[in-house]
Amino acid sequence: MKTIPHLIAGELHAGQGSRFADVYNPALGEVIARVPLASDDDINAAVAAARRAFPAWAETSPLKRARVMFKFKALLEDNAQKLAEIISQEHGKVVSDAMGEVTRGLEVVEFACGIPQLLKGEFTEQVGSGIDSHSLRQPLGVVAGITPFNFPAMVPLWMIPVALACGNTFILKPSERDPSAAMFLAKLLKQAGLPDGVFNVLHGDKQAVDGLLTHPDVQAISFVGSTPIAQYIYETGARHGKRVQALGGAKNHMVVMPDADLDGTVEALIGAAYGSAGERCMAISVALAVGDIADALVEKLAARARQLKIGVGNDAAAEMGPLVTRVHQQKVAGYIDQGVDEGAKLVVDGRGYRHTGYENGFFLGPSLFDNVTPEMTIYREEIFGPVLSIVRVPDFDTAVQLINSHQYANGTSIFTRSGAAAREFGHRIQVGMVGVNVPIPVPMAFHSFGGWKASLFGDHHMHGPEGVRFYTRMKTITTRWPDKLTAEFVMPTMK
Repeated sequence: MKTIPHLIAGELHAGQGSRFADVYNPALGEVIARVPLASDDDINAAVAAARRAFPAWAETSPLKRARVMFKFKALLEDNAQKLAEIISQEHGKVVSDAMGEVTRGLEVVEFACGIPQLLKGEFTEQVGSGIDSHSLRQPLGVVAGITPFNFPAMVPLWMIPVALACGNTFILKPSERDPSAAMFLAKLLKQAGLPDGVFNVLHGDKQAVDGLLTHPDVQAISFVGSTPIAQYIYETGARHGKRVQALGGAKNHMVVMPDADLDGTVEALIGAAYGSAGERCMAISVALAVGDIADALVEKLAARARQLKIGVGNDAAAEMGPLVTRVHQQKVAGYIDQGVDEGAKLVVDGRGYRHTGYENGFFLGPSLFDNVTPEMTIYREEIFGPVLSIVRVPDFDTAVQLINSHQYANGTSIFTRSGAAAREFGHRIQVGMVGVNVPIPVPMAFHSFGGWKASLFGDHHMHGPEGVRFYTRMKTITTRWPDKLTAEFVMPTMK
């Protein structure tokens, strides 16, 4: 049985603890590796390595740090297919979907290559007589990222390039369910010339998370995952004096207006709801059908969902694969049971799906509910699986009110031919990321990613300009070179 080690100070470590977690191939339903769960000694060793590496890396010029990112970018491009296959094997998403994940992560590396420009401060001459003032941004020190199972390459790449390019050292705690992608990224960073200790990988569970959250030498924590854990990480990290950005759960709505292009909307909605088996924080899990478009929308969605191509790995025709674990598969199936019990109409039932040749895999077919109401559990809670709910609403105002009253506010979209309706939607909606005829409005790397309300804890969104601000702190320097100084006992003012 293969063991996936930690990476500390540039060296592979088996770990000093005695606990391990199994890593599965979700398509086969079989254990393919095990991963050590970090002990306190492992946590301390990783933080110490990052702390030792920080002074030299922080003093490395932004241009030289950018050149490491350029080499890392080239290596990612050369090895994208291999990385996608690693993701597919441990997560379950098909390789074509995993390639999309790698590409979106690569875009953040491209953004970080421009760090010399991004770190430029401001300068004002003559703020007072003979006095100049300038500002600059400096790295925080040792920072850590805690990343989810659903994007084992993309989400780490939302954090790592920006943090490193800004001059910090980094400890990645990837999901123990699919840790190999993190180790592959570490290998490429080393090949790109990153000094040992600047980037470390620490596998683990809650003990590792708590160890990083409370360690006095860790200055900042980035997290993506479910809302209860995001809130815990934010509150615990903040209580221990850390800067924290914690992205939580979602319940993303798509408003389908009566004037929408129905066939195009169905194709967009199918991909947004069932791509990656719905294991995306930006997946559309609720469609608000406005007015008399509902019957036709449900009919076309049901037909398309029944034709959805489920597969594994490099199957070029596959549109989605299995879920990540048996436990998660059963949890999602339980939500479907609950939806039926609470009175929603189950139009397409994915619970009985078995994939030929992979009968032990963690598969679940697409499920579609109609006549869902806001009181139902399947409407209120994040399911994180291939389950789409249709809520029928009489008008645009009701749709906006429903979205704005939900606890989650990560992403949303509207499909319409009306510019007026789209503009009004963008103005009134209380959600962090909004799409107009775009089903999954994930911002490009040079913008920033993040939701509102219970979908984000902390002040900064991720990557883009917000990422640079999160991983640095500002210093303002006021300068004068006088011939002589005289004592002043009043509050200084510029003359």
